[in-house]
Amino acid sequence: MRILLLLTFVFAFTFGAFAQEDMEKNKPTEADKVAVFDSEGTIKRGAPLGDSEWVSLKNVMATPEKFAGKTVRVDGVIVRSCKMEGCWMELAPSMESATTVRVKFKEHGFFIPLKSEGFGAKAEGVFDVKVLSKEEADHLVEDGAKFENRNADGSVTEISFTASGVVLTKAE
Repeated sequence: MRILLLLTFVFAFTFGAFAQEDMEKNKPTEADKVAVFDSEGTIKRGAPLGDSEWVSLKNVMATPEKFAGKTVRVDGVIVRSCKMEGCWMELAPSMESATTVRVKFKEHGFFIPLKSEGFGAKAEGVFDVKVLSKEEADHLVEDGAKFENRNADGSVTEISFTASGVVLTKAE
């Protein structure tokens, strides 16, 4: 019995150390935080965009449940982004759009420049409709997010997008 307990402890400690190491890998570098465009005028982060279906953000916002769970590509303009790490962005059809989609990056595996507002963005990933707790919503607001409609308990129902890759273009 003691050997089993000891092995369980060793396994838990080892797993915890690897989990901590993975979390440390997923921190932005100083290079991640600044906008450096390549010769094509783009910044590419995450996986290369694939050949999934292009969908309109307007269509997704009108009927999000139709697109939930499907891998698609979208494009739009970055209206807001995380000012701490560059770990999310709000994407809209245009800068004047009242409704946005919050884009997170798959497994917190890549980051965008901290000053990305106004950049064009193409992204590939999966849409989801979910409820953020009051605490999650409050944390995002501290990082610069805006939510137009909160539920009575302070939670937020949002359309989100988890991107596996993004391509940013210069603001026009």
